[in-house]
Amino acid sequence: MLSKAIHEVKWPLFNCRSIQFMIEKIHLAIIQEVDRQGSLTAAAGVLCLTQSALSHAMRKLEKQLGTDIWLREGRSLRLTQAGQHLLAVANRVLPQFVLAEERMRQFAQGERGTLRIGMECHPCYQWLLKVVSPYLAGWPDVDVDVRQKFQFGGIGALFGYEIDLLVTPDPLFKPGLRFEPVFDYEQVLVVARRHPLAQVAWVKPVQLAGETLISYPVETERLDIYTQFLTPAGIAPRRHKTIETTDIMLQMVAGGRGVAALPRWLVQEYADRVDVVPVRLGRQGLAKQIFLGAREADVDIDYLRAFVELARRPPTPSTGRALDGNAGTA
Repeated sequence: MLSKAIHEVKWPLFNCRSIQFMIEKIHLAIIQEVDRQGSLTAAAGVLCLTQSALSHAMRKLEKQLGTDIWLREGRSLRLTQAGQHLLAVANRVLPQFVLAEERMRQFAQGERGTLRIGMECHPCYQWLLKVVSPYLAGWPDVDVDVRQKFQFGGIGALFGYEIDLLVTPDPLFKPGLRFEPVFDYEQVLVVARRHPLAQVAWVKPVQLAGETLISYPVETERLDIYTQFLTPAGIAPRRHKTIETTDIMLQMVAGGRGVAALPRWLVQEYADRVDVVPVRLGRQGLAKQIFLGAREADVDIDYLRAFVELARRPPTPSTGRALDGNAGTA
C-alpha cells in the first residue's frame, strides 16, 4: 500500500530531468582555489586537474547559470558579483563537506568522532588541559583536537565548521550560536614579590601609571586590564610590552621588568616556581568567566554536551582546578 501511494504522488514541480544540480562541489572548490592561488593554472595544479578540464568545467557552469563567474582581464581573473557570491558559498559549505567526510570515516571505523576545540585566549590552554585529561578517560572513542590559531577569530571558525567548541572569556552572542559559562575566575595584577605593590591589598588604576605593563600580543581593546580597569579611569601605563608565552612573561615580572595581568589561579600555580604575587585589581576585584560556545544545532551531541558538563563541574583534587578560576585574555 505504501509503495502504491508513493507512486501515485503527483510532483507538479519536478521530474527526473529537472532534478539536476548545476552547481557541484568541484565547482565551489575551483572557485575557492582560484581565489587562493590567483590563477587557473595554479588552482588546477592544487586540485590535480588539467587547466583545460578546469576551464571547460567552469565555462559549462557559466553557460548553465547564464552569467559569468569571472571577468578576464589579460591573464588575470576578477570575480563578478555572481562569482563573489559563489566564493562566499564555497567558503561556508566546503568545510562542512570536509567535516561530513571525516565523520563518515570515523563512523566506518567504529569511532564516535573528533571534538575540535578552538582557543580564543592564551591562558585558556592551561585550563583546558585540566578538562581534557578526565574527558579522554571517560570518552575513549572520541578524539580531541585543540586549535590555537583561532585566537580572537573563533566566531568565524564556529560558523565555518572549522571547530565544534570555542573556549573564550569574551563571548559574542549571535543567532545560531550558544555560549555557556563554565567557570568563574578573577583577573589580578601580577608583580614581583619585592615590588612595592606586592604589599597592598588592592591596586588603584593610577598606581599603574608609572609601570611597564606586560601582556600577550593582543590588541589593547581585547585586554581586560585596559577595558575594565585602566581606560575607564583615564589611565595608561608608562610602557606596554608584549610577550607570547606565559613562562617568559612571569620571569620578566619576577625580574622586575614590569607587571602583568593574569588569572589568579595561574599565578598561584606558578607561585612555587616564580617569585611573583597576585594583587587584586580595584577594591572589588575584576571578575571574569570562561565560556564554551557551540553551534545551536550541535549542543545536544552527546560527547560535546559531556565536555561542557565536565568543564563546569566543581573543582576536585584529581583535576587540581582552583575555585577562583582559570583563563582570560590577560
